[in-house]
Amino acid sequence: MLHLLYILAFTVLAFLAVGNLIRSLVTVGMESQRPQQFRANNPYPSYPRSQSVPHPELLDEYGNIVNEPLLVMRSLTVQDAREQLDALYKSSPGGSDEGGELA
Repeated sequence: MLHLLYILAFTVLAFLAVGNLIRSLVTVGMESQRPQQFRANNPYPSYPRSQSVPHPELLDEYGNIVNEPLLVMRSLTVQDAREQLDALYKSSPGGSDEGGELA
């Protein structure tokens, strides 16, 4: 008798979970069809609501959009990279020069 009660309880819970899942999927589907609206507490009030809000990392300290490259890389030779990594290793805690070269 107790087994039947467990089966009945978990069956009811399973139906509730599946119903909640279907209701959530329908809600997400309806919201994806709706045009996107901005929240009332817009963190960038100076931008018009028709434009998308830029990511905070693309803004300078005054809130203006940065129009310069954010990542500049220079070409390194393998030897330069190895020397920089060795210097970092030697300056780190526990980094010692006792073992010599590994390669």
